[in-house]
Amino acid sequence: QVQFVESGGGSVQPGGSLRLSCVASGFTFSDYGMSWYRQAPGKERELVASIRTDGASTIHAAAVKGRFIMSRDNAKNMVFLQMNSLKPEDTAAYYCKAPAWGYWGQGTQVTVSS
Repeated sequence: QVQFVESGGGSVQPGGSLRLSCVASGFTFSDYGMSWYRQAPGKERELVASIRTDGASTIHAAAVKGRFIMSRDNAKNMVFLQMNSLKPEDTAAYYCKAPAWGYWGQGTQVTVSS
């Protein structure tokens, strides 16, 4: 069974940092690209970043370029999202997903507020 379990969210002040983690299971992790998405209240889910099997990553959301970095550890079946210089508009539920699979995890909530 394909599963994604996200963690690392929380409440942080503007300018702070968080590192999100996601553990994947149920498939050969190293064979698949992975992505991070986010969904803010009242908005559609947005693709934030993606990473290839070789570790090359792309930030898709223009609003987070230069602030967020995605990485992966194939030995641990994990992906990460390092989020720096957080802004209130980064407040959202964050989800990891392998685009090849139609499964979503429960997400992890990030709240940026003073």
